[in-house]
Amino acid sequence: MSKEEIKALRRPFIKELFRNNKFNLTMTVIACFLAATSEIVVSWLIKDISDLISGDSSMGFKTLLLIAIGGFALMGVAWILDCVFLSEFRSKAMKQYREYAFFRLMEKGIQAFSGENSSLYISALSNDVNTIERDFINMLQNTIQVGLAFIGALAVMIYLSPLLTLIAIGFSLLPILVSAFLGDRAAKAEKEVSDRKENYTGMMKDALTGFSVIKSFKAERSIARMHDASNEGVADASKKRSKVTINVAYASNFAGGILQFGVFFVAAAMALSGKGITAGTAIVFVQLLNFVLAPIQIFPTFYAGAKSSFGLIDKLALALNQNIEDEGEQVKPELTEGITVNDLEFSYEEGRPVLKDVDIDMKAGGCYALVGGSGSGKSTILNLLMASSKDYKGEILYDGKELKRVSAGSLYDLVSIIQQNVFVFNSTIRDNITMFSEFPEEEIDRAVRMSGLKQLIDEKGADYLCGENGSGLSGGERQRISIARALLRKTPVLLVDEATAALDAETSFEVLDAILKLDGYTRVIVTHDLDENILRRLNGLFALKNGVVSEQGTFDELMEKKGYFYSLYTVSQSV
Repeated sequence: MSKEEIKALRRPFIKELFRNNKFNLTMTVIACFLAATSEIVVSWLIKDISDLISGDSSMGFKTLLLIAIGGFALMGVAWILDCVFLSEFRSKAMKQYREYAFFRLMEKGIQAFSGENSSLYISALSNDVNTIERDFINMLQNTIQVGLAFIGALAVMIYLSPLLTLIAIGFSLLPILVSAFLGDRAAKAEKEVSDRKENYTGMMKDALTGFSVIKSFKAERSIARMHDASNEGVADASKKRSKVTINVAYASNFAGGILQFGVFFVAAAMALSGKGITAGTAIVFVQLLNFVLAPIQIFPTFYAGAKSSFGLIDKLALALNQNIEDEGEQVKPELTEGITVNDLEFSYEEGRPVLKDVDIDMKAGGCYALVGGSGSGKSTILNLLMASSKDYKGEILYDGKELKRVSAGSLYDLVSIIQQNVFVFNSTIRDNITMFSEFPEEEIDRAVRMSGLKQLIDEKGADYLCGENGSGLSGGERQRISIARALLRKTPVLLVDEATAALDAETSFEVLDAILKLDGYTRVIVTHDLDENILRRLNGLFALKNGVVSEQGTFDELMEKKGYFYSLYTVSQSV
């Protein structure tokens, strides 16, 4: 992607920092102007006071005192404006940035995280946002003030001595070159820190998610070594960034020192040689050089911080630009004919097909199951039915309409999925059923009754807090919540992916029984549970082996064949 294309992706994120925030920024700029003016006035006063002592000033003591009071009054007004508007500008900028980034994240398709690293987004909205706030937003106002003071100081210097000002500009070239040279290094160092923190966040997420597995396999030491290696990567990157930051600061100070002393000695030589420079002018030039020097010290830091921040914004913008929901044909949320799969082929990796020549026909209103060994392609088919990827060959048809041409929004009104890992928010049972939307009370009651949640709500109440990821609920209760969610949405198609894999036999039967009783829905179930009482009630079974539908038919038909399904069923009963 070209630099211009990346800038175009970055632009809306930058706009969010300033959207509806321009008044706050304007008031902080006014505060900067008043503060800069106050600083220039005080510097000018130093000149006139010095000249007054030596007898070269045209202004009296009282006049200078009144000007001094006015200068400090301007500083007081600037202080008040900053107290009121500066913190508002900074907090609003970052609030809007986070909200926009999260909104864009929610726009991604359901397939977004099948091939993406979610740690990138966690890091971008935590570590990276803090860096952007510190190195760009918080530095912006200070840089503006320093810039205004620089302009004022330069104007006064030109007025006092154009020649000496020209010499000062010549000395300023060195700090500017230092700034340009070190800015790119700082940006690269900051991006490396961000990447390392992203990896560390991912490692921590995996460790906490798989904590029970780690403990049961006594893998604590191995995981600790992985943690330490990832942590060391963050520390090394941070160390490199720190070195670059130190180099920027010292190089800027060194170059600024050359500027300050160079101009000071030239001014002193001009004053001693009688070339129209008074002692007060020489002194004020040294004072004003602080304002000339300040941008040379701060601008490299701000430039490096801004460039680093833009790099982090670009990284997020590029990620958010992938897997966006495509526009497509709008279809009605109804299924009257059924779902048909013709000659379906799919691969996650080139040359390694997961599905081959899959043909499936499921009538509307029926209940079907995909069965087979691990890795046979069952869940892949279910995910493709939910448009997890459009990189397949063949056809997936809903009432004769090719899935690739159906808009994502229409598909989500047509299909719901109940998965093995049900995410439950740390909110009430009611909120988790409704997903924070408003529904008529009778519809909620219907979903609760049909999903088998009535007993739970009678015991604990609809306002019972479920805990982090449903820690206050059993596995069966969480699954019933996911069924209730799907029922409340009233999508005509329900996809059920290993929903009972982590449940005991009794609870597994209860959950599948609840799904089978849902008349009027087209249900497609991926299951490892080969319970005869469940399988006999299905309209059809599709037995997959190595990515191919090896057999299909009803339970009795497949058992009579005594083929692959018969073997699967027989083995499951002997376990």
